[in-house]
Amino acid sequence: MSPQHTGQDEAQRDGAGAARRGQVVWALVITSVAGFMAALDNLVVTTALPSIREDLGGGLSDLEWTVSAYTLTFAVLLMTGAALGDRFGRRRLFLAGLVVFTGASAAAAMAPGIDSLIAARAVQGVGAAVMMPLTLTLLTAAVPAARRGMAYGIWGAVNGLAVASGPLIGGSLTEHVSWHWIFWLNVPLGVALLPLARLRLAESYGTGAPLDVPGTLLASGGLFGIVYGLVRGPSDGWTGSLVLTGLVAGGALLTGFVVYSTRAANPMLPMRLFRSRAFSGINAASLLMFLGMFGSIFLLSQYMQGVLGYSPTEAGLRMLPWTGMPMLVAPVAGILSDRVGGRPVVAVGLLLQAAGLGYLAHVVTADLSYGTQLPGLIVSGIGMALYFAPAANLVMSSVRPQEQGIASGANNALREVGGALGVAVMASIFSAQGGYESARSFVDGLRPALVTGAAVIALAAVATLVIPARRRTGPVAPAAEEPAGPAGEDAPALQDARS
Repeated sequence: MSPQHTGQDEAQRDGAGAARRGQVVWALVITSVAGFMAALDNLVVTTALPSIREDLGGGLSDLEWTVSAYTLTFAVLLMTGAALGDRFGRRRLFLAGLVVFTGASAAAAMAPGIDSLIAARAVQGVGAAVMMPLTLTLLTAAVPAARRGMAYGIWGAVNGLAVASGPLIGGSLTEHVSWHWIFWLNVPLGVALLPLARLRLAESYGTGAPLDVPGTLLASGGLFGIVYGLVRGPSDGWTGSLVLTGLVAGGALLTGFVVYSTRAANPMLPMRLFRSRAFSGINAASLLMFLGMFGSIFLLSQYMQGVLGYSPTEAGLRMLPWTGMPMLVAPVAGILSDRVGGRPVVAVGLLLQAAGLGYLAHVVTADLSYGTQLPGLIVSGIGMALYFAPAANLVMSSVRPQEQGIASGANNALREVGGALGVAVMASIFSAQGGYESARSFVDGLRPALVTGAAVIALAAVATLVIPARRRTGPVAPAAEEPAGPAGEDAPALQDARS
């Protein structure tokens, strides 16, 4: 081959490589920002509730539904959104979810009354449920297997920051601008993402099987009953008729969903996925992790404001060693998971998160200094950062490529149910042991709740032990040679074992 042809080939390869890198960067930006928007709205409203009540009126139950309406529709429809994306096109449904979420955000910002705000929040949750699981699927399709750990690390860092910084962002906007800007913030982001997603993301599909209507109805109804009961339990009482009806009916429908899915020809969530130790282990760990984390953030943000006297902005800033740590550590965690496997990184992260909460439970008092809080916040932040990226990698690599959409939806649904359960359990423990009557009473309730959160997250670390360890006996195969079948701990590991 002549030097001229050699130079042309090299130029073509360089051009193709640059185009591929550009595609990866755009996919990472688009999916991370969209995931940030969806995750942020879980807790962003909590610090704005007093201002919302002052402007729009409403009782305590109305304010609770301002938060819960989003959580409810988000958790219930996550698997449905993923299934629709697999069937009709992931980019197409991602765009549809983004349009719904952006429009509902504008409606929430302009809501003339508390009822219309609650309705807009529910529609926001619908859009987020369609959009959120597809962010991870679209990112996986765009990134070569060898680089997914780092990509998941950045995606996980952004999503983790959104979940944990919701109270800070909501409090800052409410205190310095207006609570309306909690929702207006999503509008320019959504408008900017729409053309980018249309032009920069490649379309992909799942198995091509027909939509599983009975399974969709059973799963959605079951999740609605369970999440409704969990959300209403602390305020209505766990023996309330509607709470018990929701929990019992939801449990029955989910049981029916499992039985149906084991026999259906094309189920929305194939039960055989749970035969994979990697899939079962990481989903159990995710549910327990979000149970302990959500409940702890819910109470600690109130502790910093109600007991220690910080403003919403001051409380959020003081929690940055915890909430901001994913931005620094999660990309490193993704690289580590590429090198040593996801299981050890996730396990260490969960143990550190549990240790940080345990420390805070031990030192918490009515006049705790910030210097004493700091070690627990830092350790918890590092632990949370080590969890997010490898967990996403483990979920997506434990199933076939065409099943990644529904796997992401199932994992996100379990995380949301875990978050709702965490708030409900922590609030119940807090109410049983303490209350809002005084600083001492608040601390009396907070301490056992944090101990519970630490224990639950430690149990999540134990759950990771069922995930198969990564085996290395040869070089990792390139992305084009990825096996189509399910892997043990991840697809490259399966390829290594076969080398």
